[in-house]
Amino acid sequence: MALAAEFDHGRFFLASPVLLGAGAIAWFRLATDVELTRLLAWAAVLALVFLLAGVERVAVRRTVLAGLLVVVGMFAAQLETWRAATVILDSPVTTTLTGRVERREGDDHGRWRYIVRVTGTDTPVLKRPPEHVSLVARSGAPVEVGGWLSGRVRLTPPAGPALPGLNDFGFSAYFDGIGANGFFYGNPQPAPSPTGGANLSAGDLTLQWLYGLRSRVGDRIRDILPGDTGAFAASLVTDERRAISNETTEALRQSGLAHIVAISGLNMALSAGIFFVGLRSAFGLFPGFAQAHPTKKIAAAGALIALTAYYMISGFAVSAERAFIMMAIMLIAALFDRPSISLRNIALSALLILLTSPSEALGPSFQMSFAATLALVAGYAIWTKRPHRDGIILSHPAMKPVVTVLRFFGGIALTSMIGGFSTALFSIEHFHRLSGYGLPANLLAMPIISFIVMPMGMLAMLLTPFGLDVLPWKVAGFGLDLVIDISKMVSAWGGTVDVGRIPEWYFAVAVLGFLMTSLMLTRLRYIGAAIAATATLVVVTLPSAPPAALVVADDGSVVAAIKGDVLASNREKPPDFIFGQWQRALAIENHQPPDMLEGEALAIPKKGEARRRLTPRQQREARGMMRNAAVSAAESGFLCLKTAWCVTSLDSGYVVVTLENAAYLGPACDTADIVITPIRLRRAECRSGAMLLTGETLRRSGALEIRIDEQGKPVVTAAYDGLDRPWMHHRAYDWRNAAFTEVSLPVSDSGE
Repeated sequence: MALAAEFDHGRFFLASPVLLGAGAIAWFRLATDVELTRLLAWAAVLALVFLLAGVERVAVRRTVLAGLLVVVGMFAAQLETWRAATVILDSPVTTTLTGRVERREGDDHGRWRYIVRVTGTDTPVLKRPPEHVSLVARSGAPVEVGGWLSGRVRLTPPAGPALPGLNDFGFSAYFDGIGANGFFYGNPQPAPSPTGGANLSAGDLTLQWLYGLRSRVGDRIRDILPGDTGAFAASLVTDERRAISNETTEALRQSGLAHIVAISGLNMALSAGIFFVGLRSAFGLFPGFAQAHPTKKIAAAGALIALTAYYMISGFAVSAERAFIMMAIMLIAALFDRPSISLRNIALSALLILLTSPSEALGPSFQMSFAATLALVAGYAIWTKRPHRDGIILSHPAMKPVVTVLRFFGGIALTSMIGGFSTALFSIEHFHRLSGYGLPANLLAMPIISFIVMPMGMLAMLLTPFGLDVLPWKVAGFGLDLVIDISKMVSAWGGTVDVGRIPEWYFAVAVLGFLMTSLMLTRLRYIGAAIAATATLVVVTLPSAPPAALVVADDGSVVAAIKGDVLASNREKPPDFIFGQWQRALAIENHQPPDMLEGEALAIPKKGEARRRLTPRQQREARGMMRNAAVSAAESGFLCLKTAWCVTSLDSGYVVVTLENAAYLGPACDTADIVITPIRLRRAECRSGAMLLTGETLRRSGALEIRIDEQGKPVVTAAYDGLDRPWMHHRAYDWRNAAFTEVSLPVSDSGE
C-alpha cells in the first residue's frame, strides 16, 4: 500500500534520474564495453514487454520501465564515450609543440595555465598526439585566447588513481577532452597562424570570444582588487580559481567554505534571486505599470537572461552547468505559474544532465550538489507543513525585528546543517575527510556573501560596460576580506578529520537509504533512514580489513611502507598530489622521510647513453650495503643511497628495494623480496624470484597496494584489472611499434 501511494504521488518520476544514473554508473564500472546490439536488444525486449503487459498490470509495467531507464542510462554512457573519443598520451615525452590557445588562467605566482588545441609536434613527432593539452608556463608574457604559440614542452598522461579505488583523473580527463598535462621549458613563443588556421567554425569563434571575454573580466577584477581578494572575486564570476593562494584555498576547504568559490547552486541562486527581487522591486516603484503588467513573469524572464549571461562567462564548468539548468527550470516554472522549488524540478535537471553527460554521475561535484539540493528541498517541504506557532511573546509587534533576525540566522543554521549532513557521506567517499566547524563558519560568512558580496558583485558587472565598477568591487572586496579572515580563523581551530576510505558496499547502501529518505513521501522514508543507520552501525562496529603494508604510485617514483601510524616514504619531499591522497585515504597523517646513507653511487646515464654496469666488486659492495641497510631499516623507514636505491623492511620481514639507477638491479634482486623502479625495463622478473615492478608493469597496472597475508605471501591489489575501456587504452600502447600490446598485470603469489 505504501509503495502504491508513492507511485500515486508521482514518486516514480523522481526516481527516474536515479535509475538512469545507475545504468550509466554500471556501464562505466564494467570491465569492457557492452555491444550496442546487445543494448538495443535489451531495450527492444523491455519495450515489447511494456506494450504487451497492458494498462491493468501496473506493477509489471513500472518494473519494466525501471529496467528500460537503466538501459537508457547505459546507452547514454556509450554515446558520450563515443562522442568524447579523446586521444590520451601514452607515455611521458618531451617535444616541441605548436597550437592555439583556447583557454587560459593565471595563478598567484604569475604562472599561466593554457588549454591548447595541438596542431603540430616536432622532435619527436608524436604518433598519437592528443588534440587538447593542459600546459603551464612559469613565466613570460601571457598569450591571448585565440592566439598561437609554440615551445618546448614536457607532456605526461593524466594521472590514474593514487590508490586502487580512488579517483581516476584519466577518466575525467577523457571526458573533458584533455589528452595530456605538462609544462613549457622556458617561455612559450607566439607563433604565426598556420595556413588555414583562421578558418574556424562559427562555434569555435563563439567559444573563443566567450573565453576571451571571461579572461578579460577576470583580469579586470584582479586589477581592481589585488591579491587573494581579487582572485576570490574573479572566481565567483569566471570560476578561475588558480589565482587564489594555496594558504587561502586550504583555509576555505578546512573551514567548510570552499563551496563558495565554486560557481554552483549558491552563486546561481543568489545572482538570479537578487536580480529577480531587485527588478520586481523596481517595478513596484511604478504602481501603474505594476498593475497593468505581469511583473513577476517579467522579472523571472530578466533573471533568466542575467543567469544565462552569468553562465556564459563562467567557463562552462560542470557545477555551473548543473546549477544553471536547475535555476533555469525554476525560473521557467515561474513564467508558467508553476511551483519553482520542487523535487520534480530537481529530477528534471538531473535527467537533462545525465542524458547529455552521464559520466558526471561518478563525480563528486554532481553527487554532492544534487544531494545537498535534494535534502534542502525535501527539508523545506517538511518545514512548510509543520504547525506554525510563534507564541504570545514572539507574535508581539515589538518582537518582529528580533524574530526576523532569528529566522534569518536560524535558516542559515538549518540550511548549513542539512547541507552538511547530506554531503558528509560523499565527502568521505571522495575526499576521505570531514570539516568539523562548517556550521559556525557558514553562520558567520553567509550573511556577508548574501548581503554584501553577491549584490555588489552583480552591480559591478552591470556597471562594467560604463567603467563604473570600481566602487562596487571595492565594497565586495571588503566583504570577501572578511570571509577570508573567517575561514582562516575557523581553520585555525582544527576540526578537519581524515576518516580514510569506506567500503564500497557501504557507500552504495547508504546512498540508497539517503535517496529513500529524501524522495519518498510515506513511512517508507523511515525505512531508508533505518537502512543508512544500520549500514553505518555495521561499518563502525565490525573490524576493518587489515591495512596494506606497502603502497606504490602508478609510475613507481613514490613508494611508502605503512608502519603503524606512520607512512615511511622513499622520497624526502614526496609530491603532495599523490602523497596527500595517500594520507587522507589511509587516515595516516605522519610522514617519515628516508634517512640518507653516506657513499658514492654510480652515475645515472644521460639520455642516449648506454646503460652503465657495476663491476663484480661494485656489485658485492652494493649487495652488502643493501643487506646492512635492510637490517637497520627494520626499526625505521627507508634508508637511501642518493640517486641509486632505497631499502626498507616491512613488519612481515619482507625487504623492499626501490631503484633510481637500473645498474643496481642485480644486487637489488639478490637482496629484496620486492623490487620497484620507475624505469621502464624490458626485463619482467628477477632471476632470484623476487617480485619486480617496473615502470612498464606499473603503467599497465596503475597504483598498487601490497598486503602480506597470513601465509606470508604478498597479495597485490591493482588500480586496473584490465585496460579495455577507452580511457585506459593509452596505457597498453607501445609507441615503438605503434600498436596496442597485450596486457600483463602483476598478480600476487597466491594468485589473487
